[in-house]
Amino acid sequence: MLLLVLLILLMGAAVGWSIGANDAANSLGTAVGSRVLTLKQAIVLIVIFGFLGAYLQGAYVTKTIGKGIVPLDQLDKQVSMYIALVASFAACAWVVLATYWKMPISTSHSIVGAVAGAGLAVGAPVKWKMLLDIFICWIFTPIGAAILGYIFFRILQNLFYRFLPRKYIKSIVFFLVIASGCYVAYTWGANDVANATGVISGVGVLNPKMSIIFGGFAIVIGITTWGYKVIETVGSEITRLLPIMALSAQLASAVNVHLYTLFGIPVSTSHSIVGAICGVGLVRGIRVLNFRIMKDMILCWLATPFISGIISYMTLQAVRIFVRI
Repeated sequence: MLLLVLLILLMGAAVGWSIGANDAANSLGTAVGSRVLTLKQAIVLIVIFGFLGAYLQGAYVTKTIGKGIVPLDQLDKQVSMYIALVASFAACAWVVLATYWKMPISTSHSIVGAVAGAGLAVGAPVKWKMLLDIFICWIFTPIGAAILGYIFFRILQNLFYRFLPRKYIKSIVFFLVIASGCYVAYTWGANDVANATGVISGVGVLNPKMSIIFGGFAIVIGITTWGYKVIETVGSEITRLLPIMALSAQLASAVNVHLYTLFGIPVSTSHSIVGAICGVGLVRGIRVLNFRIMKDMILCWLATPFISGIISYMTLQAVRIFVRI
C-alpha cells in the first residue's frame, strides 16, 4: 500500500509538472508575444501568482475532480487508489506529448477524461450528469472568452485613445498588461491545480490543503523547466498582438475562468486564452488569424478527453491482469 501511495504522489507531481509546462502560456504568453515582458520576467510572475491562486482558491475545483466525476471517497480504498494512479498517468502522458508538439491543450479535459476512463475500467459509478455539465461549460469557455475579448478591446481602445493623454497611453497599457496577466496566472492556479491534486485529495493520500500546496510546487517546477515552449505558440503564432490586444485578451480570459472556478467547474484556461485572443483578433478582421495553427489546436482539444480516457481505460485493464482490483 505504501508503494501505491508513493506512486500516486509521484504521478500527481508529474501531472502538476505537465500543467506548468503546458499551461504557463495561458497567463502571460500574450504579454511576451506583444513584447511587454521578456520570457524570463513572465515566468517569474506566473510562478508567484499561479501558486497564490492554487493556495487561496484551489479547493473549489479540487472537490469536483476528486469526488464529482467518480466518487473516489466512497469506493474500496485499493480500487480508488488505482483509479487515481492510472488517471494521473494517462493525463500526464497526453499533456506531455501535446507540450512536445507545442500545442496548448486542456489539462482539465485530460484529467477529467482520464478519471472517467479509469472509473469505467473497474465498473465504478461515473457521474454522467456532472460530466455533461462540465462538457457544456467546455463548449462555452472559448466562445465566452472570445466575446469578452472582443468587447473589452472595443471598450479599452475607445477609452484609452479618447480620454487619456497620448504620452501616457503606452506606460499605462504596459502596466495593465502585466497586471491582467498576473490575474490570469492567479485564476489559472486556482482552477488548474485540481488537475494535479484532485485525485490525491479524493483518495485521502493528502488532505485538501496539503495536496494543493504539493500540486502548486509541482506546477512551479513545470513552469520553470519547460513552460517556454507553449508560451511561444500562444504569444505569437495565433495572431500578431499589440499591447492593448494582449491586455484585452488576458482580462477576458481571467474573468471567464474565475467565474467557472467559483462554481467549482474545471474548465480549460488554454481554451479561454486562445478564445480571447481570437476575439480580440477579430476586431482587426478575420484575416489576421492563423487558421492553420487554430485548426491544429481545435483538433487536439476535441481529442484530449477521449485520448486520455482511452489511455486510462486500457492501462487500468492491463493492470488488472496482474493485480486483483
